[in-house]
Amino acid sequence: MPNTLKILDIQTLTHDVKQYKMEKPDGYSFVPGQATEVAINKEEWKSELRPFTFTSLPEDDYLEFVIKSYTDHDGVTNQLDQLVEGDELIVNDPWGAIQYKGKGIFIAGGAGITPFVAILKSLKEKGELAGNRLFFANKTKDDVILEGYFREILGEDFISILEKETVSGHENGRIDKDYLEKHVQDFSQHFYVCGPDPMVKAISEILEKLGANPDAITFEK
Repeated sequence: MPNTLKILDIQTLTHDVKQYKMEKPDGYSFVPGQATEVAINKEEWKSELRPFTFTSLPEDDYLEFVIKSYTDHDGVTNQLDQLVEGDELIVNDPWGAIQYKGKGIFIAGGAGITPFVAILKSLKEKGELAGNRLFFANKTKDDVILEGYFREILGEDFISILEKETVSGHENGRIDKDYLEKHVQDFSQHFYVCGPDPMVKAISEILEKLGANPDAITFEK
């Protein structure tokens, strides 16, 4: 059921990513990793629904989304980028297959990090982060969403990989078969993969070839 909700706060996270904090309807609940369909409450945009992942926790008294804007064409994210506090979004019911099933390795590409934000936040709250690792692939350092937060909560278990830059504190390259063979000792654990479709498909196939159980690889179907 659609809910029309006011934006309470907007923070800029990177050159093309913002964090939107919203009102939360009574009784609204979701599982960390889930998403919903969102539209802008303006006449010409009301029917333009797009999927975004919750980055708040179910117990928070607000809803939060981290959204990358594509300003090269006038689509929904470009319109979102222009919104201000007090504007309204239409938020539907939650859905989604990415949920935590046990300790493992999180592999994210770009804005694909969003389902893992709530999952890792939730694990931190419960004191269950230890034993999980995050590999986060981006083009440049400026693209790394919430880098400070991940370094703070995960320490050495946060690995940032940049494809187009060599920067101290970040690895250079991309997450491919060689990279995974070198950095993962145990392929019997859980894997969580999220990012652009071609990346998710390629990494899931590589993980299976390297011995991961297909049932232990979680991605948005």
